[in-house]
Amino acid sequence: MTERIYLFPLWLRLWHWANALLILVLGVTGISLHFAGPDMYLVDFSLAVRIHNVAGLALAALYGFFVIANAVSGNWWQYVPKSPGVLQRCWTQTRFYLWGVFKGEHEPFPMTREANFNALQAIIYWLVMYLLLPITIVSGLIYLNPQWAPARMFGLDGLLPVALLHYLSAAVILMFAISHVYLGTMGARPTSTHKTMITGWHEAE
Repeated sequence: MTERIYLFPLWLRLWHWANALLILVLGVTGISLHFAGPDMYLVDFSLAVRIHNVAGLALAALYGFFVIANAVSGNWWQYVPKSPGVLQRCWTQTRFYLWGVFKGEHEPFPMTREANFNALQAIIYWLVMYLLLPITIVSGLIYLNPQWAPARMFGLDGLLPVALLHYLSAAVILMFAISHVYLGTMGARPTSTHKTMITGWHEAE
């Protein structure tokens, strides 16, 4: 028997899929800009530059919407790991992801209306949404407007550390997105969690 509970409002689902699409576009164009050669590229260089810039500005605007909507709706509370026992719950969840799920064990901390995320998810999502993504956006805006960069930083041209920070933070976000899709298959059925972000309804065992 499964119970259906409504977890994600429409605004959050629309933001989620728009954000995912922009990260995919930025990932593809960013890889094209960094690694493509004259005989091998995903997107033509000049076109990749234009698409990357427009998608980056759209991501910045969308992130502003997310922060405001998250605060106004009270959804920000979902990103705060609930004490006590945070570390123990993080270890329990990690153990489930690493081998428990492959042994047929049940999700130790299933989603509820009060807690959409388990403790490990809450910490990781907070780091991504409130630390890594702002770093990526701000460094990208500076890189798009190089006059904003300091003349020198750490003994180097001021734009070089900004570019490196942008590249590294974006790479981590891209890896998070890939793992996010994979971990989304660990619901009641492989498609359950992904379906939840379409309909808003979660199938709880």
